[in-house]
Amino acid sequence: MAAEEALTLPAEELTQLARSAGFDLIGFARAEPIPRQVLAEWIEAGHHADMDWLAQRLDARLDVAQLLPGAKTVVALACNYWRSDDASPVARYARGRDYHLTLRDRLRALRRALRSRFPGVADYGSVDTNPVMEKVWAARAGLGFVGKNACFITPEFGSWVLLATLILDAQVDRYAEGPTTDVCGRCQLCLTACPTGALVAERVVDARRCLSYQTIENEGPAPAALRPAYQQIAFGCDVCQDVCPLNVTPVLAGERFSPRPVAGLSVQQLAALTPDAYAQLTPGTPLARAGYDGLRRNAAYALGASKDQAARSLLERLVGDPSPLVADAARWALEQLG
Repeated sequence: MAAEEALTLPAEELTQLARSAGFDLIGFARAEPIPRQVLAEWIEAGHHADMDWLAQRLDARLDVAQLLPGAKTVVALACNYWRSDDASPVARYARGRDYHLTLRDRLRALRRALRSRFPGVADYGSVDTNPVMEKVWAARAGLGFVGKNACFITPEFGSWVLLATLILDAQVDRYAEGPTTDVCGRCQLCLTACPTGALVAERVVDARRCLSYQTIENEGPAPAALRPAYQQIAFGCDVCQDVCPLNVTPVLAGERFSPRPVAGLSVQQLAALTPDAYAQLTPGTPLARAGYDGLRRNAAYALGASKDQAARSLLERLVGDPSPLVADAARWALEQLG
């Protein structure tokens, strides 16, 4: 930002630009480095499972100036995504269009508006997949706080939010003083409700035990000890959010987050998906990340965990599936049926 080095941007105007782009919450934090122990200790404990990419570019994750030289401000952005309490084996965030696409669209619109209004300001945008610690920046920017379930909790929308960031090489005229008040108090509901004990301490998730990791990121068989917890769970897990008292009055999100037909399928229907049906239902949704075999593996575990006798014939057929992953899950499920 050589031509406008001394420029200080008006936070209120940036907030309006972000709201016009579709973001519900906007905050500003100084682009100061994050202490190394915030992430390094979690990784050193092995809590990241085999998500080795989290350990890569660690220095950049901790210092956004390595992503944008001269970084001075991190704009934290959040979108409410809650649509309904309808039962589904799919976590709420994954029931509609892939949120990466939706938030990138909004971030792209914000960056266009920013560059038009302040052409000398450089920026770096991120939605989840870049080496940016979104929850840390959202907390520093005053959007909320990290709860005991390790989810980011906002006063307005509870934890039903998706995060993005925009790094700027210019200052703004107003910064937050830090996270909002932590109101978890003595509540332990999320810690005791987690079906696999993945919350090993307050605000600490061991991904190796987390059903969100197991149903999405794990490409192999799930550990046998965790499979009984899959009841009615095929992609992601909302248990620690569902029990949170701070989520009892959700706010309806916009149509962009409306569920797609695949979210209305039962675990038995997911397990029975044909390649053609999968190819028709999942593109453009987060479920595509699990893959055809991964999604059916998860559904087979769920059928076994719930001891669904009506699924016996389906599981018997899946034992002969070409995918060893699905066949192994079906064999385990049949053993649970007795």
